[in-house]
Amino acid sequence: MHIEPGIVVGAKLALGFITATGAVGYSLKLAKDMAKRDGVAPLAIRIVLAAMLVLSFFELLPHYPVGVSEVHFILGSTLFLMFGAGPAALGLATGLLVQGLLFALGDLPQYGMNVTSLLVPLLAVNALAQRVIPANTAYKDVTYAQALKLSTTYQAGVVAWVGFWAVYGSGVGAENLVQIAAFGAAYMSVIVVEPLLDLVVLGAVKSFHQAESSGVFHARLHRAA
Repeated sequence: MHIEPGIVVGAKLALGFITATGAVGYSLKLAKDMAKRDGVAPLAIRIVLAAMLVLSFFELLPHYPVGVSEVHFILGSTLFLMFGAGPAALGLATGLLVQGLLFALGDLPQYGMNVTSLLVPLLAVNALAQRVIPANTAYKDVTYAQALKLSTTYQAGVVAWVGFWAVYGSGVGAENLVQIAAFGAAYMSVIVVEPLLDLVVLGAVKSFHQAESSGVFHARLHRAA
């Protein structure tokens, strides 16, 4: 989901920072609401853990360039189910920034676009979860079908934003469209894997009873709304 350097340049880069500001601003509102319910300390812990996981996903899990971007296992819906939308979104933004500062300085000009590509789909997942997961269901008890809907929404959102940035920066020429299609086809394969990882993580949570009272995870993970 990292936009390759040179695709969007110059003044056009400003749009990414504008959209990222909006996404981060809404994520901060969600985090503030969580802090009111659960406290500042649990919120901070969730953000830090999410950021650490995001950094490890970027650096340790398989990733490879395809077309206009790179295919990563970001596991956005997994982060959402574990920590909630606010901490997961802020963890994504923080982890991406740390990765850029430490390992990929060339990605920093594209930071706003990349943050947008990660956060807006996550916020869509948050809205979708309220519709597809009944209020009397804790997140640890979601089904594969429910996890697949969340994952599909997230990955499709990432692909859509990457495609938008590529067209915004380089137009609708045949070569650019082919590169976008190649990235989209490769990235959507992640959908096959992520729901399974969701269920593996949630299964581990079920056996870790102390986590329910630790404040580390989103309260909805263990308890229905």
